[in-house]
Amino acid sequence: MFYSNSFWGMDVIWWFLWICLMFWIFATPYDIPGQRRRKDSPLAILQKRFASGQINNDEYQASKKILENDLSGLS
Repeated sequence: MFYSNSFWGMDVIWWFLWICLMFWIFATPYDIPGQRRRKDSPLAILQKRFASGQINNDEYQASKKILENDLSGLS
């Protein structure tokens, strides 16, 4: 039997819910806070740049001093 409000055994509302569910699963961005991974702090980024050799010791110390002053001012 064929019913006028049924598509392959599911009503229109069920198709809408399934499509919304699939969109939510596959189109949601990955950087949801607390979901995938935490973003690095500015100090951690500075340490990585120093460890990889992108900046020298003087630049590292100056930037670290600025960041620590900024972080202590927020508390």
